[in-house]
Amino acid sequence: MKGVNSAAMQAEQLKLDGNLCFMKNRFGAAIDAYTEAITLCPNVAIYWTNRALCHRKRNDWTRVEEDCRKAVQLDHNSVKGHYMLGLALMQRKKYAEGIKALERSLDLGRGANPRSYMVEEIWQELARAKYQEWEHDSTQRSWDLQNLKECCEIALVEKYSLDVTQMEGFTDEITDSASQQLQALNSVFSKASEPDTPKEIPDYLCCRITLDIFRDPVIAPSGFTYERAVILDHLNKVGMFDPITRQPLRPSQLVQNLAVKEAVQAFLETHGWAYRMD
Repeated sequence: MKGVNSAAMQAEQLKLDGNLCFMKNRFGAAIDAYTEAITLCPNVAIYWTNRALCHRKRNDWTRVEEDCRKAVQLDHNSVKGHYMLGLALMQRKKYAEGIKALERSLDLGRGANPRSYMVEEIWQELARAKYQEWEHDSTQRSWDLQNLKECCEIALVEKYSLDVTQMEGFTDEITDSASQQLQALNSVFSKASEPDTPKEIPDYLCCRITLDIFRDPVIAPSGFTYERAVILDHLNKVGMFDPITRQPLRPSQLVQNLAVKEAVQAFLETHGWAYRMD
């Protein structure tokens, strides 16, 4: 037991040494310190995430992924572990898995401290990841639709030429029919591309204070819905009152607006461009 306690104490001192090196941008030395700590106590998740952060500073995303996978294996609730794992996966263009890790870190972060800088940082990265995924997928969809449309147009032209040859004397009728079919074709493909065409986000999906699309909406007794972090910041810095009605308001009175949250998620699922952060 004495040896175990001694190893734990040495590991903690090595972590402190690593932290000091990290603050001085001596990332190689910090990695060495954290590695020694891991050797002594391999089941402490924070040693792995601290070393992963150093690898992140060096843009060594393969090692970031390796260390973070070990960290979340040791601590399923590691906010930083899931967060940096998501970043590493996004760097490797593993969009679906990366987004899943970032969403997990965001849920954990909101549960621990919804107003922390970490939650905002995670959201920014998640939004960027979602936008990148949409951009990648929408580009492919656009190419597929364009190729399909061109094939359909060629088929219509060939059908028109064949009809004109086989039905002499009905050229006007055939031309009118072909024109209508072409218009219908354009309408169908225009409709198919609508979800990938940016437009104005509905007001009911946006916070009345920031005018940005909701991330974590909460409803006040007044019936107005606000972004959680924003309204909490208002209550903390401005005063304990509803910013619209001016009625007294305390944090404990805020309730998550699940209906709006689900509406936002449904909108974003089909309009990935709305994740873009200007």
